[in-house]
Amino acid sequence: MDWRAKVELFEEIRREYEFGAGTVLGVAKKLGVHRRMVREALGNAVPSRRKKPERKKPERKRPWLAPARHFIDAVLESDRAAPRKQRHTAHRIYQRLRIELPGCEVAESTIRRYVREKKAALGLTGRKVCVPQSYAWGSEAQVDWYEAYADLGGERQKLQVFSLRSMASGAAFHRAYLRATQQAFLEAHEMAFRYFGGVFHRLRFDNLTAAVKKILRGYQREETARFIAFRSHWGFAAEFCTPAEAHEKGGIEGEAGYFRRNHWVPVPQARDLEELNRQLLGACEQDQGRTIAGREQSIGMALRAEQSHLLPLAREGFDLAEVSFPKVDGSGCVRVRTNFYSAPLPADTRVQAKVYADRVEIWHEGAAVACHERCYSRQKQGSGSGALPGSAGAEARRLGGIDAAQAVAGTRTLAGGVRPVLGSVDSPARQASRHAADDRVAGVGEKVWLRAVAGSRGHGFGGGLR
Repeated sequence: MDWRAKVELFEEIRREYEFGAGTVLGVAKKLGVHRRMVREALGNAVPSRRKKPERKKPERKRPWLAPARHFIDAVLESDRAAPRKQRHTAHRIYQRLRIELPGCEVAESTIRRYVREKKAALGLTGRKVCVPQSYAWGSEAQVDWYEAYADLGGERQKLQVFSLRSMASGAAFHRAYLRATQQAFLEAHEMAFRYFGGVFHRLRFDNLTAAVKKILRGYQREETARFIAFRSHWGFAAEFCTPAEAHEKGGIEGEAGYFRRNHWVPVPQARDLEELNRQLLGACEQDQGRTIAGREQSIGMALRAEQSHLLPLAREGFDLAEVSFPKVDGSGCVRVRTNFYSAPLPADTRVQAKVYADRVEIWHEGAAVACHERCYSRQKQGSGSGALPGSAGAEARRLGGIDAAQAVAGTRTLAGGVRPVLGSVDSPARQASRHAADDRVAGVGEKVWLRAVAGSRGHGFGGGLR
């Protein structure tokens, strides 16, 4: 019985009970209905909507899907061990099918239905809610970090990826780092500004420690001094989101998800971080060719239209280095951010240490004397003693072992090697007194460019080389 007929029957039952038979049994017999329906009609004039029993749908055989079924099952099974945000979507699986199984002619809608059912069975389903927004050209960009994995040199590593997205054009910039340090944060901003060809009027952040020192009431923040100077140098305004309210910068959240699904799946492989970032830059340029749903222009065309509305780039870049002034210790090392880096200078020499995102430079009297890869551990020390012994006789006799010193491993010198720089140690004037107990080895060149393993205490040229 349809809904309208049932409403009319209820009306007839209620009128018969009120003006006719007057009893439940009498109404039921007269109208030929059950007593339960009479009582239901007397209780409410509106019939209750009972849920119809679900009909069992016959399972479709899907013959066109058979060649791709094992491939899709293997991909989804591998996704169970993959990072949660680097799993395959149905569209990404369809793209891989067209490349890896060119003879499999199956519609994308068929793939989507099968992937949806399979993900539900494997517990890999999830839902998102997005709110469309509108922005003026160059008015705002959103910034965030996200984690991703990559195989660098055959070893899987977890990376921190900086992303900046224009809210008007939809163009984005991505760059990976080993750690999300303040130096990496500022460096990535400068590279993003040059990529876009200008500076956005306003940048929106979450409350990351590289920019926010303390969260105050409402939207007020106590910002770090270096971030304030950086913002003043480039001329943009900064706004910060409410803690734990990621939807306030939903544009960059969605961009990170899209970029991860399309360019971090499958897990990328590269020789080193520099090569990986070249791949990411190529992916950013590739995305300029796509058109966001609901828009008429491609991302690249919108970006070119937006560039004239951006603030001009600063004439000079911001000094990104974090500067400190440590002393060289007796092992020929300086302590920078809890780690130790070798310096070819006498002990107790005051030097200038500049910390960048990927390296630590040691400066003395206006010249760079050493450059190390930055170490992100704490209290890092070498496995062996890299410092040469302090006695003069031992120093002169054991110079042959300098090639095995940890500080020299991987060293590049401006003169073309370590031996040419140390050649003056065995000069004729010093050969006569090389065995004197109080003699000190001299003549070590000042311009030794150390590319040693960063952070190894005691792996420098040592306190013996004065």
